[in-house]
Amino acid sequence: MSTIDLLVRKDQLSTTELRRSEDVALNTGEIRVRIDKFALTANNITYAAFGDAMHYWSFFPVSASDGAIFGRIPVWGFGTVLESQHPEVTVGEKLYGYYPMSSSVVLTPTRLSLSGFDDGAEHRAGLHSVYNRYLRCNSDPFYSSDTEETQALLRPLFVTSWLIDDFMEDNNYFGAKAEGGPPAVMLLSSASSKTAYGTAFQMAQREGIEVVGLTSEGNVAFCESLGCYHRVLTYEQLDQISADSPCVYVDFAGNAGLRLAIHTRFTQLKYSCAIGGTHVTQLGGGKDLPGPKATLFFAPAQIKKRSGEWGGEELGRRLVQAWRAFVAITANPEAPWMTVDYHQGSASVAAAYKQVLAGGNDPRLGYILSLN
Repeated sequence: MSTIDLLVRKDQLSTTELRRSEDVALNTGEIRVRIDKFALTANNITYAAFGDAMHYWSFFPVSASDGAIFGRIPVWGFGTVLESQHPEVTVGEKLYGYYPMSSSVVLTPTRLSLSGFDDGAEHRAGLHSVYNRYLRCNSDPFYSSDTEETQALLRPLFVTSWLIDDFMEDNNYFGAKAEGGPPAVMLLSSASSKTAYGTAFQMAQREGIEVVGLTSEGNVAFCESLGCYHRVLTYEQLDQISADSPCVYVDFAGNAGLRLAIHTRFTQLKYSCAIGGTHVTQLGGGKDLPGPKATLFFAPAQIKKRSGEWGGEELGRRLVQAWRAFVAITANPEAPWMTVDYHQGSASVAAAYKQVLAGGNDPRLGYILSLN
């Protein structure tokens, strides 16, 4: 048997290479998982854009000979156990979790329970546990066999969205929301992206908040159709918001020019939250900006905080409840927020990756890929 990997050049994300390698025998305690399907979204492009700074390249390293040049982008999806040298994991088990853009992967299950296990591979020991956890679908409260594609595409993004909203509420919107004062303006860039509109969906349920989606002219109609933004503006229409509005910038685009424009215009900008980098060709640092420092949001830190305060079971209950409400809206057959676009096979997966990297694709499309 052999494994196919889609490798991406770390310093030139448009350069890819499909590589096939022969599978080696498993060691005791290891399992081999066939990666049945995975989602590809702007979030995965963010993983690549921040791969070094946030250690995303470290989860599925490439061989030492060219690992400094190429990497495997992590994705979320479903897999099936093909081989097992672990006594507590059986062949045929279906797993949800963090995978490389590959046809299969070898994992070393540790901390096993009825719900799942961690990958105990040595190179992942220092990486955040949220990404190392694999869930057994037969006991996962999120799982439903008829919505696997929706789960792969939206679940990890929605968890981040939920945590961003919770983080803002937890910090009282950093002073932008004052009792008796005007609504706090939440500026969300890349408003057509799935993580952004998931965040807007949550924030729109809060009182005293105006959620403003910022997007390109071509995506205005789509963003307005979702109904989760109070206003949708193009990036050129910042002047339609009062310069002294108390506001928070939630940056999914990573566009350096847009960030500077927002920091320069809004005199009551209370917080600048960096989430992603969907505008790959316009990324830039946040030094020497007027107003607050642009601060990177790290979802696992908020998970850790809330797990400590509420307990893991209560956190899970709240997430599942919010997830079900979100899916009921996004998967409504009469007006779906997303349609699935399937790509199978090496050439098709590589082409889909370049489409997502380039941006400008239909925001209603959700890419589900398989190298098998």
